[in-house]
Amino acid sequence: MRDAATLRRLALWERLPWLSDVHTPEEDEDYWRTQLLPNRTILGAVLDQRLVGVIAYGQNEIDQLYVLPDFQAKGIGTMLLRRAQEEMDEIELWTFQRNANARRFYEHHGFVAKEETDGTGNEEREPDVLYHWRRS
Repeated sequence: MRDAATLRRLALWERLPWLSDVHTPEEDEDYWRTQLLPNRTILGAVLDQRLVGVIAYGQNEIDQLYVLPDFQAKGIGTMLLRRAQEEMDEIELWTFQRNANARRFYEHHGFVAKEETDGTGNEEREPDVLYHWRRS
């Protein structure tokens, strides 16, 4: 779980450097190990023995989907997302409003913005948006 937590940190902070860092790397790893691993399906994408993408999903939610910036726009995120879409008829997920790349990615894959918030409900206090997808 350390590799998944590290990948998330690298991808998130490189693409969203303005975002508050509210957890230590150890807390991130603990979250993956104690909350995600027992309750979600976790898949990774590995190239040349290196974890380059990861998704955690289940119960009609995607909790985490990250691809290292150098490997984005190469189909890795799409492959991971499609696996989740194959297993669930409906999916909800949150992303930050200012994360334009993620928003374009999800909208390209049929997700529709359902709700926007001012960020008071998340740890980073950053305005976010809830996306929804339903199988046709």
